[in-house]
Amino acid sequence: MKSSILRVAVLALAAFNTMPAHADITGQASVIDGDTIEVHGKRIRFHGIDAPENGQLCQLKGKNYRCGQKAALALDDLIARKTVRCVEKDQDRYQRIVGECFAGQVNLNAWMVENGWALAYRQYSTAYVPQEDTARARKVGIWAGTFDNPWDYRHGTTAAPKDSTVSSANNCSIKGNISTGGDRIYHVPGSRWYGRTTIDPLKGEKFFCSEAEAQNAGWRKAGHR
Repeated sequence: MKSSILRVAVLALAAFNTMPAHADITGQASVIDGDTIEVHGKRIRFHGIDAPENGQLCQLKGKNYRCGQKAALALDDLIARKTVRCVEKDQDRYQRIVGECFAGQVNLNAWMVENGWALAYRQYSTAYVPQEDTARARKVGIWAGTFDNPWDYRHGTTAAPKDSTVSSANNCSIKGNISTGGDRIYHVPGSRWYGRTTIDPLKGEKFFCSEAEAQNAGWRKAGHR
């Protein structure tokens, strides 16, 4: 009798250990923003991608537009009333589910990046780098103009004020700032004052793609005289 009970317990434990750590979440989805949806009251953040924030502005042909809003609308149009299935991969610090989501056979994470409405979030995954490369080459979505990386926008290290028509896309992220004394100083990403420096093109301030370009234009590096 004891051996039978032990055998049942062992089998039950083995079955438990073979169960998936996370169950799929399936249902009708509401779009929160370009990389977040809600299904059955559960917030799901798309794994491996980062879309512009709802209030974020990007630039196209010298004019601002609400790229965060357009990203959310693109996702909403894609999903429409389709049933969405999300495979949970993790949870973030806000206790949201982080997952890979599908509408039919369409991978929503990959689609958003490939169509230029989100970036590959390399800090967490390189799964969608090929899709980002495709979007950049095709100049679709936010790649048609200029923009700040969503993670920079959230942390206040945007390359320009939210209402500026200049941005740090395409790696032209060196900030050419004119001080109150008229000194032309450039700041490189990661330097002490980079995050606090904003660029006003109306004052003659600008972005540079390299230090050599900034120096040739008459700017000196911050902290050097």
